[in-house]
Amino acid sequence: MSIKEDLMNKIINKTAVVGIIGLGYVGLPLAMESSKSGYKVIGFDIQEKKVAMVNKGCNYIGDVEDSEFKEAVSTGMLKATSNFEFIKQVDIILICVPTPLDKYQQPDISYVKSSTEAVGKYLHSEMLVILESTTYPGTTEELLLPILQEISGLKCETDFYLAFSPERVDPGNLKYKTKNIPKVVGGIGEKSTEIASAYYKGVLESEVYEVSSPKVAEMEKILENTYRNINIGLINEMAIICNKMNINIWEVIEAASTKPYGFQAFYPGPGLGGHCIPLDPYYLTWKAKEYNYHTRLIETSGEINNYMSQYILERSTKILNRFKKALKESNIIVLGVAYKNDIDDYRESPALRVIENFQNEGAEVQFNDPYIPVYKYKEKIYYGTELTKEILNKADLVVITTAHKKYNYDFIQKNSQFIFDTRNATKDVINRENIELL
Repeated sequence: MSIKEDLMNKIINKTAVVGIIGLGYVGLPLAMESSKSGYKVIGFDIQEKKVAMVNKGCNYIGDVEDSEFKEAVSTGMLKATSNFEFIKQVDIILICVPTPLDKYQQPDISYVKSSTEAVGKYLHSEMLVILESTTYPGTTEELLLPILQEISGLKCETDFYLAFSPERVDPGNLKYKTKNIPKVVGGIGEKSTEIASAYYKGVLESEVYEVSSPKVAEMEKILENTYRNINIGLINEMAIICNKMNINIWEVIEAASTKPYGFQAFYPGPGLGGHCIPLDPYYLTWKAKEYNYHTRLIETSGEINNYMSQYILERSTKILNRFKKALKESNIIVLGVAYKNDIDDYRESPALRVIENFQNEGAEVQFNDPYIPVYKYKEKIYYGTELTKEILNKADLVVITTAHKKYNYDFIQKNSQFIFDTRNATKDVINRENIELL
């Protein structure tokens, strides 16, 4: 029996052991779906706190069901470790680590590189390696492949298999989760693609779509989020123009949405947040420079989206001026620090920059978020405040930066002097005399 046939049989028979490096918003849900499908899973993470929580059955990701998580741990189908030597025991290893940008807006792939080196050290024949972390086109072939082959002495497509399959995670989405989101797979060769696809087909309910190479899959992921980044940049600029022309941008979008073709609604806000849209396009911008090409549209949309937190400051200053108040020493309450509604994820949240901008101008700022009582930003700890009638009454301005459904907007409206709603969260409030929209 060939190596490919042996590994394929393990995947089909659910006797393959799955390893997942990085137990965050991508890795932990994937670990759960793998274990629920019948695969034993070993999770790897350098954060001892996460490892301990997993092994105690303590769930920390909202998209994972607590009861299912506890059952997977208690039955031995899922365990975690920070000892990467256990990679020797797995047949399939998935790399789901962060790929942030550095201060120069260039890709920081150090986590991917160190994870790949760890895999290469313990790589064995009959093994499948899949990268899920979002990165620039060419990473799998130009970085992972040479590292794995050089360290292990094994040959891809003969001794082991390598593929890229971009993560698709939308925290808080009640309809689409890891289990039912279509998966794109591109392997180094036909064997790698076939085996990686077989694994995902054994875990997911969704379609597994095969492409001709890792580069195609890597570029596909960049396209997904660049598309959203640019369209959000467009609608943010439209919001600025509409405000100058005294036109309600939200009504404009609602009217445009009646067209059954050629238009998809995007919505303005205080800026971009999350793990993908603010970051991924810059991977392409960086890579394109190798080909002597300047990605003008991507960078322009990035400038607009980054400007929105400053725009919120400028609009807030004008609102306060109407009440003969200076921004300095004004009491401002910011509602919502999560990057989108109804989740506890504040990665790259524009609300953090909005708060920072207010503080830099001397305002007294408090925040409330029903999902995030405390957060850390630039090495400083921020603690939330309880949203009471007294707190709202004392505020010179309430700024809504996240449209959480848990908020009682009628209560907020009745007890606030004035509200600047950057998310159209108050659309159903009847009395709008003290509300201004973005």
